[in-house]
Amino acid sequence: MPLPQAKMSLQAFLDWENQQPGRNEFYRGEVFAMVGARRVHGVVALNVATALKTRLQGKPCRAFIESMKVRVADDAVFYPDVFVTCDARDLRTEMVFEHPVLIVEVLSASTQAFDRGAKFAAYRGLISLREYVLIDPDTRNVEVFRRNERGLFELHDQSGAAALALACVDASIPMGEVFEGVEGETSDGTDAAARQP
Repeated sequence: MPLPQAKMSLQAFLDWENQQPGRNEFYRGEVFAMVGARRVHGVVALNVATALKTRLQGKPCRAFIESMKVRVADDAVFYPDVFVTCDARDLRTEMVFEHPVLIVEVLSASTQAFDRGAKFAAYRGLISLREYVLIDPDTRNVEVFRRNERGLFELHDQSGAAALALACVDASIPMGEVFEGVEGETSDGTDAAARQP
């Protein structure tokens, strides 16, 4: 099915997207095809999801990775790199989640402006959301935006910390675990070992 040319409604997008071989995000009536990610992006996302799965065992919460849709509003559907929901309605759904408490996005050069700007603005509309985490695998910067008692998101910069502290799910993940497997890649995306003479 071809990419729709006109702006779409949420339901039209969901009907169309469910027939597509690839993933597409939806924002304000427009469709954005998701492109393949670099190795380090996938490694970090999987590391975080695996660590959360282990730490959430026995709790009424589940971690999901990038193939699951999160509906943010009537005009936005995204595929977060990692998210956690504790809501019984989400734990019964098959396709679209609506009540995450934690969302993690792994940054890349092509997506970080959107992840920091319009996407974060949309995510802030989720009443359930307690923490939004941005991880840069190249610089090792880790930013946690945590909702305070006034409902506002405050930055807790965890770059250089020993562990990623996620208060909303009472979890701590050592940074070595977050970045395990990315040591060999340089900031330009090439393998450091392959560049040795």
